[in-house]
Amino acid sequence: MRATKPKRIMIFGRPGTGKSTFALQLHNKSKIPLYHLDKYFFKENWVERDYQDFLDIQQSIASKDEWIIDGNATKSLEMRWERADLVLFFNYSKLICLYRLLKRLFYKNKEIDDRAEGCNERVRLVLLKYMWGFENRVKAQIEGLKEKYPSANMIEIKNDSDLDKIKLSLF
Repeated sequence: MRATKPKRIMIFGRPGTGKSTFALQLHNKSKIPLYHLDKYFFKENWVERDYQDFLDIQQSIASKDEWIIDGNATKSLEMRWERADLVLFFNYSKLICLYRLLKRLFYKNKEIDDRAEGCNERVRLVLLKYMWGFENRVKAQIEGLKEKYPSANMIEIKNDSDLDKIKLSLF
């Protein structure tokens, strides 16, 4: 980890890994503004926002001096990666993520404000398929972005032990 604390932190990865929980913890400790992409991608009742509007919102956020951006939006990973000081790729096992997605239906942390108005927690088959194939879908993209933007410190987090090490270095 670098000696200076990162000011622009990108968090993405497999659904159910705890990205939003960690992002909130990091925000609370660092006071760096936190942005959850799902809050901007969806409008009320899980209606997708016009994609260009979503890209414009992301560009506006990514152009700021400080941010924690939590979310996947894999078509626009580069927009965030090119400005990030630190990229955290949450890549826990599929079974842990499946368990956590199902658990979240019943035990959602009320402090995490990562959804647009009227977007209640739910688990659909499309989300489960997305979670299951996430790593394979983004592997080549990640490698390309790591090579293209070597100044962004990219760390893969595969388990709670990896996460604890990150917490120690950031908190």
